Formats: sequence, structure tokens, C-alpha cells
Amino acid sequence: MSQLTHLDETGAAHMVDVGHKQPTSREAIAAGRITMSQEAATAIKEGAVKKGDVLATARIAGIMAAKKTAELIPLCHPLPLTRVAIDLAPDDTGVTVTATAATHGQTGVEMEALTAATVALLTLYDMAKAIDKAMVIGDVRLLSKKGGKSGDWAA
Repeated sequence: MSQLTHLDETGAAHMVDVGHKQPTSREAIAAGRITMSQEAATAIKEGAVKKGDVLATARIAGIMAAKKTAELIPLCHPLPLTRVAIDLAPDDTGVTVTATAATHGQTGVEMEALTAATVALLTLYDMAKAIDKAMVIGDVRLLSKKGGKSGDWAA
């Protein structure tokens, strides 16, 4: 019926069987951005947000989110992550988040990287919303993936 791997021949959703695949090293990098007022951006950069260290909290939230991806996204396989890194680049108008996820396994880590970036962005919003409720989260995307049968890909 469909070329989508998460649908069977009748169109019903199912978890893809990856049991026959050989484990390989895999990595995915995702990014997104939150834009905000200069006041909020300055408070984050200077560590002056009343809730605490915004960047450290967002980093930890992103790492935790990557580890919980299979619980949040239906049909995702739970993966033994070998690395999750969250890079936060604050500037005068917001913060850019870049999340890297890696594993040695039978399926890719794109969803883990995307989930990590998104939750880090949501955490930035939560920590700074008292300063600026009009912040905008956007441009969340996969930047690259390495490994697996389909090979490497970059945006």
C-alpha cells in the first residue's frame, strides 16, 4: 500500500523490525533556534535569570529527552545511546541549539537528536518566559546523519 516503513500492507501502523540489520555506528545532528527580546537574551548570557542557570538546565533537559525518545515518539525503537551532546550558542537575539546523538545499533538516531534539540528549546522558553512570553521557537531540523544502510546525509 505504501512505501512508508511504519505502515504494513494494509496501512496499519507498526514498529519496523530491525532485528536482521547489522549494528553500525550511527550519528545524527539536529538544530533549532529560539528568538527573544534583547533583554531575555542578555539575561540568559549573563546568568541573570531568576530561575537559575538557563543554559545548563537546557543542556541537561536535551540530554534527558534524547534518552526518553522511544517513550515519547510512537514506533521509535529504544536505543543504547553512546553519546548525546547539546551545544548552546546564545547571542543578542536568542539561542541556537545543536544536538548530537550517537549509537552503535541497528537503527538511526535522528529522532533522538531532534527530540533533544526541541526539548532544550522548550526548556529555554520555560526558564525565560517571565522575561519574554513572546519568544519564538523554530527552524528545528535535521542537519546530518551518518551510518546505516542509507549512508550519510547532510542538509
